[in-house]
Amino acid sequence: MPPLFLLTVLSAPKIYHEFGWSRGTIGAAVSVNLALYGLTAPFAAALMDRYGIRRVVAVALTVIAVGSGLTVWMTAAWQLLLCWGLLVGLGSGSMALAFAATVTNRWFTERRGLVSGILTAASASGQLIFLPVLSWIVSRHDWRPAAVTVALAALAVVPFVWLLLHDHPADVGQKPYGAKEFVPKPAPVPGAARRTLTVLASAVRTGPFWLLAGTFAICGASTNGLVQTHFVPASHDHGMPVTTAASLLAVIGVFDVVGTVASGWFTDRFDARRLLAVYYALRGISLLFLPILLAPSVHPPMLFFIVFYGLDWVATVPPTLALCRERYGDDSPIVFGWVLASHQVGAALVAFLGGLARDTFGSYDVVWYASGALCAAAALMALIIRRRPPAPLAPAAV
Repeated sequence: MPPLFLLTVLSAPKIYHEFGWSRGTIGAAVSVNLALYGLTAPFAAALMDRYGIRRVVAVALTVIAVGSGLTVWMTAAWQLLLCWGLLVGLGSGSMALAFAATVTNRWFTERRGLVSGILTAASASGQLIFLPVLSWIVSRHDWRPAAVTVALAALAVVPFVWLLLHDHPADVGQKPYGAKEFVPKPAPVPGAARRTLTVLASAVRTGPFWLLAGTFAICGASTNGLVQTHFVPASHDHGMPVTTAASLLAVIGVFDVVGTVASGWFTDRFDARRLLAVYYALRGISLLFLPILLAPSVHPPMLFFIVFYGLDWVATVPPTLALCRERYGDDSPIVFGWVLASHQVGAALVAFLGGLARDTFGSYDVVWYASGALCAAAALMALIIRRRPPAPLAPAAV
């Protein structure tokens, strides 16, 4: 979860009152951010094969810092779209889950499900760290100091990335974890954009790609697009203070870490399709109950929802990544990048439509119910994904 995205959510009420921009306008900036977060990912995966992980991540952090810092001078809605939408979307997308896919493929041959779960859960750590801090800064000192805080935090990480992040185990004379032999570092792959589009052209000819993309689009719609974007303003509509609602999102992050790591462990041992079906079904059920749980104060049923939903927040990532790896092999980071793009397109649509529904109906209820129904559809889609049959054993020598 990018800290600037969190800042957008937390700052929305203040921006609304300061500039008079509608929730739909602010939601449009969030939509651009979410869409680019996903659409950038497959190209970033190919760029990592061309220029290395370290260079891509360092540039991405710098772009985030620039986009965040420039917001303090914005006076028009198009500047919100440029800074928080375009720049931060491009920067955060270059460090999206395709980064986790690339690292997992290069550095590990065993326990890949668990590793992908741990790397995915790291995004929740940002939620845990930044949500309470940014919420406090926005409440006490307005949104501009919070934007500067995010910019400085992004710049502070750049030297550590440049000095400590290695592109391949061969750079430090190591084998990938679980490998029996030393793996030399592959040569840079030229034509990053062409390769990204070529892999997409090949993947779209397969049924599993569309099912994975469809389920992940619903995943994005029901997490980043819905709860991450609209939970705080929806809670505020029911009289809950913004800082309290933001703290509940942070608690989701606590259980997100547990749920995602556990999902990675399950993925190494169970059928990834069935795991996805269970995750989406449970998420849909929880969202159907949320409208009756929103209240001015926190009560036990709401805490149960937060825990339950948190465990399921991004638990879908390790099994989705495992299915991409199984079906598409060495191209799986790029394929997963395109699947992630569908995730963010789904998130962007609901981020915008959720704000539009709030402006139109005066309530978010219809969005919660629609997302619950979509999750039920995703559960069914996951079950019909065809797995690749195991390769036939070579005939024994006579």
